[in-house]
Amino acid sequence: MSLPHAILTALLEKPSSGLELTRRFDRSIGYFWSATHQQIYRELGKLEQAGQIRALVPAQPARGQKKEYEVLPAGREALSVWVARPEDPKQIRDPLLLRMRAAAVVGAPGLDTELRRHLALHRRQLAEYLAIEERDFPPERTAAQDRLRHLVLRGGIDLENFWIGWLTRALADDAVPEAPEPE
Repeated sequence: MSLPHAILTALLEKPSSGLELTRRFDRSIGYFWSATHQQIYRELGKLEQAGQIRALVPAQPARGQKKEYEVLPAGREALSVWVARPEDPKQIRDPLLLRMRAAAVVGAPGLDTELRRHLALHRRQLAEYLAIEERDFPPERTAAQDRLRHLVLRGGIDLENFWIGWLTRALADDAVPEAPEPE
């Protein structure tokens, strides 16, 4: 149910076309809430039908022009209600963790290679987040909105640091067996 809220948030930050939204998802919101282009366009239609957003009238009508959307009061209210609603943390659903659990039963030839690959991916993601932090959050940006956005990014940085530490320990502990021990 969070995709409509992610779209409302993005549109409140800046009215956008569907294409612009998908690009913004790829560069920011998508780091913590991913959606395909089709999902975004489908959700825009639902939000428009529900009276929460509307397409802006273009200054000069042109054939094939992109629709740009803005949030209506009903959309802002729906987002405010959602933000204030209590919600329990979600359980982790990571296929790597499940594969490691299965490896304890059936063995894990090559799993150490996969752990190293994941470690490299998390290191790259951390480097990207740190570059975003340096570029977008200089010390003088202290407005409440900036602090909240920075806090979301810090959550991503902390999560990448967790995975890097966990994977490093798993590889250092030599905890990945090639074959299960007989019972």
